Amino acid sequence: MKVTLIGSTGFVGAALLDELLRRGHEVVALVRDPANLAPRPHLQVLQGDVMDAAVVQKAATGSDAVLSAYNAGWTNPNIYEDFLKGSQAIEAGTRAAGVARYLVVGGAGSLYVNGQQLVDSPEFPAAIKPGASAARDMYSALQKESALDWTLLSPPVGFHGGSAAQSQGRTGQYRTGKDEPLWQADGSPGDISAADLAVALVDALEQHLHSKARFTVAY
Repeated sequence: MKVTLIGSTGFVGAALLDELLRRGHEVVALVRDPANLAPRPHLQVLQGDVMDAAVVQKAATGSDAVLSAYNAGWTNPNIYEDFLKGSQAIEAGTRAAGVARYLVVGGAGSLYVNGQQLVDSPEFPAAIKPGASAARDMYSALQKESALDWTLLSPPVGFHGGSAAQSQGRTGQYRTGKDEPLWQADGSPGDISAADLAVALVDALEQHLHSKARFTVAY
């Protein structure tokens, strides 16, 4: 397939790029600074701002799918507004390009525990609540989307750059869930490496899984 990838220089996006190229897909990476991506076979790098739907449309035209790991930056004081603006532009550009299949990495905050979304719980970390709230609101908007054949992947609760699971690299193994977090046998939060998170999303792309639905993964 030919896939347009958004966020290819980020933590999750870099893993998605590796997995797509590993499987032989043609990748068009839309990035703000092309110098951040080294040349690789089957990779086309386009410079542009994802906040501009017309730029996204140009990058997505002719692709079979758009994958987005867009993040407005956890230290960005305007993360809520920028995340939603960027997400809306990516979706609009994908629609305008005539690409139906859209797969996006969301957040764990929209997962439910005892009928309540994690981001609304009193224990949810205040430092990441604006970004998590934006990801939750992006998911709510996707649920009303009729033109796109979308899939949203919520990472597990324990997922972050410094977690122990990251050392496992790519195993190709994972469990899947839907709207509730996956837990370990000892009751601790589920986790997964970025490489295996990418495996799960590219599996969903290739096998056309989770159409117009959210799913989550963990070891």
